Amino acid sequence: MLLKGKNICKSYSRLFLLAMIGIPIGIVIGAMETLFGKVLLQITDVRNEYKMYLIPLLPIAGAFIVYVYTTFGKNTGKGMSLIFQVGHKEEDNIPLRLIPFSMIGTWMTHLFGGSAGREGVAVQTGATLSYWVGRKLSIEYSPSIFLITGMAAGFAGLFQTPIAAIIFAIEVLVAGTISYQALLPAITAAFASSTTSHLLGLEKFSFSLTSNIGWNSSTIIKLIGLGIIFGIVGGMFAWLLKISKGVCSKKIKNPIVRIVVFGCVLSALFLIFYKGRYSGLGTNLIENSFYGGEVYYYDWILKLLLTILTLSVGFQGGEVTPLFSIGASLGAVLAIILQLPIEFVAALGYVSVFGSATNTFLAPIFIGGEVFGYEYTPYFFVVSAIAYMCNRNQSIYSLQKVFIEGDKSII
Repeated sequence: MLLKGKNICKSYSRLFLLAMIGIPIGIVIGAMETLFGKVLLQITDVRNEYKMYLIPLLPIAGAFIVYVYTTFGKNTGKGMSLIFQVGHKEEDNIPLRLIPFSMIGTWMTHLFGGSAGREGVAVQTGATLSYWVGRKLSIEYSPSIFLITGMAAGFAGLFQTPIAAIIFAIEVLVAGTISYQALLPAITAAFASSTTSHLLGLEKFSFSLTSNIGWNSSTIIKLIGLGIIFGIVGGMFAWLLKISKGVCSKKIKNPIVRIVVFGCVLSALFLIFYKGRYSGLGTNLIENSFYGGEVYYYDWILKLLLTILTLSVGFQGGEVTPLFSIGASLGAVLAIILQLPIEFVAALGYVSVFGSATNTFLAPIFIGGEVFGYEYTPYFFVVSAIAYMCNRNQSIYSLQKVFIEGDKSII
């Protein structure tokens, strides 16, 4: 009995220690995400001011990015795939150089007009630093625990949605399971990171929905239909991204030649389509969807295709913010057809296309609550659940594993 009591005390002491270590990790990661995010915002302003001069230089920027990665980066070019390999214990090291490489590569992609996101840098930065700390500690399973902790802190620091960040980090490595062992340090790190970036002045996107949507048979049918559409679109994004990466690498094997050739095509397309409307994060489409700006019925598909091509040929960045913009702009179009409030359907698309493309279920629901208001959680739940079931286990993270409940296996 005494031995059992000692083991319980030891277990609680370990949990408390992990939680305490998560706080300084979160503070440091939050400061790093603030630096990255603020510079990215400045870069976006510069590109919008001088887009006719900068976008044509996209191929040259791409050649520089690939050259630096292939010459000095070693395996840092794997990006999120490396994070997943370490999470699945297929690799045991994430070089610290991944942090500056991913930041600078993403800044350059955005400065010269590529269509990409930013969460890739956030998650990679957080995971790299936190995993490095975990390897220095003589605590059982600490590297694995702090990998997930860092992913949560990175996401939370950049988007300031700590609850969604925690859920995302503990459910994304293996779809269908949740890594509870990392929950407590992920909580402290995520909230510390989010608070730090907020205090340092990093902007957070939020929009308070005011739509009064009643629960009736017509609304439920519309929500189910929206879930199916958003699920298909998110799954299609993930599937096309995978196919496109394979096709591009086969067509032109030399990575520098590949990014220069396709960079020329991309820069021409970005200028042809409204002089950079689809460059960068896609926050312009998000703002238009929620604040009454002009949204074309084809905005979502052009943003989808140009983001896929940008990332497939070797430019750096993430997928999440473009997914938000694709979902919001598609939702704004569908709202008119279904005679529902535009901002309401845009919010549903914002969260559920992200959930479908990342093959996560709980994270998009909490993103909806933290960004648009928790009173709309039932609507986010229904649409995200349908979208999750309709994406056919497609994911933008090619090394994400899937838990198959029937035979208790992971593939």
